[in-house]
Amino acid sequence: MTDLDRIRGILRDTLQLGPRAASLNAGSRLLGAIPEFDSMAVVNVMTMIEDEFGITINDDEVSAEVFETLGSLAEFVAQKAVR
Repeated sequence: MTDLDRIRGILRDTLQLGPRAASLNAGSRLLGAIPEFDSMAVVNVMTMIEDEFGITINDDEVSAEVFETLGSLAEFVAQKAVR
């Protein structure tokens, strides 16, 4: 399972997207495109990512660019996991 798949699963479960999550790919827009993805959901998704990947995400690292697409979120996680 790729990091992208793992993050897609987190989004599916956290946002309760059900089968809609299967259509998410690297270019899929997140913020502003998925109604369920509001500010509270961002916090929940970050917590789930931290748990799943064993990383810590600092508040100052969170930006709209990170959550722009599934691919940008996966890239951010990959960079954090390398450190």
